Amino acid sequence: MESSCPPVSPSTPVNWESLDALVADFAASENLIEPASPSQSSSSPSSTSYGSRTINRQIRRSLENGEIDRVIELLKAHAPCILEDHRILFRLEKQKFIELLRKGTEEDRDAAIECLRKCLAPCALDAYPEAYEEFKHILLAFIYDKDDQSSPVADEWSEKKRFEIAGLMSSVLRAHLHAYDPFFAMTLRYLISIHKEYCFRQGMPSPISDLTERLLFKERDPPATVEDILYEAPPFDEVDIQALLHAVELSRQGAVDSLRFAKGDLHLAFQNELCRMRLNVPMLDDLVHEYCIYRGIVECDMASPFGSQMHVDSDLVRVEKPEDGASEISDELTTVQGMDTEVRYADETTSSHEICSTSESPRSTCSRALRRSRNYGTGERSKRKRWRGRQEYLISMDDLSESHLSNARLSDDKYNFILEMKELTSRGMAMEVFEEINNMDPDFFKQNPLLQFQLKQVEFLNLVSSGDNANALRIACSHLGPLAAKDPELLKPLKETLMALLRPEEGSLGKCFSLDNLATSLQVAIGRRLGIEEPRLMKIMRATLHSHNEWFKLQMCRDRFEGLLRIDFLKDVNRAGVAAMSKSNADSCTHGSSVMTTSSSARMADDGSSPAQVSSSEGVCDESAILKVMEFLALPRADAIHLLSQYNGNAETVIQQLFA
Repeated sequence: MESSCPPVSPSTPVNWESLDALVADFAASENLIEPASPSQSSSSPSSTSYGSRTINRQIRRSLENGEIDRVIELLKAHAPCILEDHRILFRLEKQKFIELLRKGTEEDRDAAIECLRKCLAPCALDAYPEAYEEFKHILLAFIYDKDDQSSPVADEWSEKKRFEIAGLMSSVLRAHLHAYDPFFAMTLRYLISIHKEYCFRQGMPSPISDLTERLLFKERDPPATVEDILYEAPPFDEVDIQALLHAVELSRQGAVDSLRFAKGDLHLAFQNELCRMRLNVPMLDDLVHEYCIYRGIVECDMASPFGSQMHVDSDLVRVEKPEDGASEISDELTTVQGMDTEVRYADETTSSHEICSTSESPRSTCSRALRRSRNYGTGERSKRKRWRGRQEYLISMDDLSESHLSNARLSDDKYNFILEMKELTSRGMAMEVFEEINNMDPDFFKQNPLLQFQLKQVEFLNLVSSGDNANALRIACSHLGPLAAKDPELLKPLKETLMALLRPEEGSLGKCFSLDNLATSLQVAIGRRLGIEEPRLMKIMRATLHSHNEWFKLQMCRDRFEGLLRIDFLKDVNRAGVAAMSKSNADSCTHGSSVMTTSSSARMADDGSSPAQVSSSEGVCDESAILKVMEFLALPRADAIHLLSQYNGNAETVIQQLFA
């Protein structure tokens, strides 16, 4: 039987409000959205980090283009101490020598000889032990042509060298300038890498491989070089070494070198290694834009040239970006000039008649509901940010057809309607939400009885809290009771809801369940009914967080990095509900990371571990024995525990048996 990756379990919920904050923080940090004010943009800490990342990208792009003089100028201006490291300077001068010869003119050949005499030869004497041999070897480039693939210097001539030194320089500058990516980009790298490893070890195909294979490249940047003085550093804790090497798939020596470069700081070493993983940045921006529109973080701009693949019915234009056949190691700052961007309309024949079927004028009923949504929450819409994207990807509005823009208007109404229903639900305005959705589509709740039950629960609890027990009982008799009679699984929550009549002070909405979770569930269901699929990022997060839980169950330990990457905030541990996070979308765009500084105790079990994970291997074998087997046999934690369980937890016996 063909195995398949297990479906995303209902026991692995996602706290979408926390994801909103992470995504909004990423968009603001990368200047993908317009700031509230120019002064706010220039003075925020994220703008400093963004400037450092921009410098790093400029240097990287120049190296990949072979512009070594430009690189040296940028380094002198922004990181002069990097050039004091002769190991790096030697590599730069060696590449400059090759680039001068590559040009092929007599003048450039003379410049290459001058580079040898004044820069490369003196630097080779004290760069590193092998540098002088490399210097003598590179002289063969005078003799062998760049197109000779069998020459002893074919590797030096290869343009791949440019990308290697660009990756190395990027790693060094990132640490030197503190130009680390926003937390969301690092979290996504980590979760995807764990998801891939989990599916591989379980022999299961990934349900999101079409996305993850394109989003996270296999290539990594080379590690930054370790300063010689740090080789005298004291030995590191084996627990830290094992945690790092298994978290980011390093060799043991690689983990030790990474800790040395970070001067023993495990979290800093972990961030350095995560940032070495190459992301498809244009695709990531597209996923973030799609998610931000769907969640109401930014304005709905259906004219985006990288229009998210939110497939809607025949009223919505689908804008698709063709696959780019460029190498995975090409820089993310690729322009769209010359790109054959195809704009085509959806072929689906589904009409609003099918979605909003009523006995009288169904299309006008649906249209009225959508138009009415414009009058709801105007203040909330005004708080949404405007997406501007990375400047390299902007396409003139003149390049988009007028029919595209006109056809997008009704879709904009649909998004606004969905977002208004989400906003009203999160405020606890269940009666208004029920009426509006029923007006839009009388069949909606027939097909989604659980959502109807939950909305009526909210309405019931609101009435009890206000002291209107008579109307609360009317809601229970006319809605909650009949729904529970059709679905026995609803009987238990019905009984718990009725208990609010006895203790109204304990029946507050925040204690019963999360309004934000209900709002998101309702948003997804209404969107599908209107032909708008949920964002691809939501699918990625569901699958990867599920894999994260399952992976650490196998490891029988907690993830030491989930707090750093805010993964604990993304896991809605208390399924009965977490108190709604009082945060507007506008605030999350500007202060998105501030939400992440609060205590995570509401989402963590009493012992500090996630209930979805096995917090320790107590009762199986001793922790020191696990570490010893992992170190000596270079095994993952789960495999080490499995072997120890076969030999009564004796590490020496395990090692002797395997080497016997």
